[in-house]
Amino acid sequence: MVSHGNLLHNEALIQRFKHTSEASRGVGWLPLYHDMGLIGNALHALYCGGDFVFLSPLDFLKHPRLWLEAISRYRADISGAPNFAYELCVGRVKPEERAVIDLSSWTLAYCGAEPIRAESLRKFAAAFEGCGFRASSLYPCYGLAEATLMVTGARRGEGFVSAEVSRSQLESGQCKLASPSDSDARTLVSSGRAMAGEGRLRVVDPVTLRRCHPGQVGEIWLASDSVARGYWNRPEETHATFQATIADTGEGPFLRTGDLGFVHEGELFVTGRLKDLIIVGGRNCYPQDIEATVEACHPALRTGCSAAFALDGHAGEALVIATEVARDYVAQAVDPEELVAAIRRSVTAEHEVRVHAVALLQAGTIPKTSSGKIQRHAARQAFVRGELTLWHQSSGSPG
Repeated sequence: MVSHGNLLHNEALIQRFKHTSEASRGVGWLPLYHDMGLIGNALHALYCGGDFVFLSPLDFLKHPRLWLEAISRYRADISGAPNFAYELCVGRVKPEERAVIDLSSWTLAYCGAEPIRAESLRKFAAAFEGCGFRASSLYPCYGLAEATLMVTGARRGEGFVSAEVSRSQLESGQCKLASPSDSDARTLVSSGRAMAGEGRLRVVDPVTLRRCHPGQVGEIWLASDSVARGYWNRPEETHATFQATIADTGEGPFLRTGDLGFVHEGELFVTGRLKDLIIVGGRNCYPQDIEATVEACHPALRTGCSAAFALDGHAGEALVIATEVARDYVAQAVDPEELVAAIRRSVTAEHEVRVHAVALLQAGTIPKTSSGKIQRHAARQAFVRGELTLWHQSSGSPG
């Protein structure tokens, strides 16, 4: 339940974060039934008085170059999308198409709504540097519908901040910086900072409900005038999510975002979703890390089209991978067991976790939200019910 007050407060917050004005010109393709598309694009253009050009989401998915061509044609300075869109442009916009695109006007390229990968941002900046795109324009941010939209953001014009942390320490709930050359290192992208003097952001242990110590991973809690009133006709869930208090101090009420993360030197690093966390052998495994490993292990596996989730087995949680295979490789009749073996080897080597089952899917069939985020819970349900569009499946014993 988002009030007019919530909307006005968050629009003002977005303007302070992004420094928009009547001179701002945006381009976007996110659907208007998605919070970033409605509140971040359409309503914000009305709020700040700038211009905005809308594209069809389906046209973007079919021809990603249309997004960049529109930015070039209308000399937009602001545009953005979830992480997968930047990956899609790198893979699908051909060199000859890039030759006629001018992205020099694009000074704020925001990225949010799903886990942000440093490699994705770096690849995009390198691929379109010849088009006038500057890495300093990249702008990671964090938000959620329960807080109307935006919560934290980077500094405009300064690019993105990243940190190398120990994966094993992260799995035990601690943030410990690591050397980039360390085999245990994982690169995290900061989602920026909270606006000074605006609301309260806390990192809280989701079990004890006490504030986490510096460097400890916990659930992100938020108090702000942007926080919505609750869920329509769901009083119990509203109370549990929007009326949380810190156990030992009574501070509150806070919105429980359901996102895990930590704050380092004032920067918010989001590590994953609490409900998506996979616990294997007492270790916290983040599905997006496993998915990245899967997609990097063989060129036949499509980027941004994998889901890692767990099933309950006799010996604990059993890891399942559902991942799409590119149409070209299906047509070439690549050996599916070769792909399964590559996935099992890579996940075991990188994460020291045994893969129970691998579902190789037809392209374009893994469950996603309207903004392109992987729906892991929906993928898990479809796997259990036998409703995934399979090309091949290989299973083991869950224990």
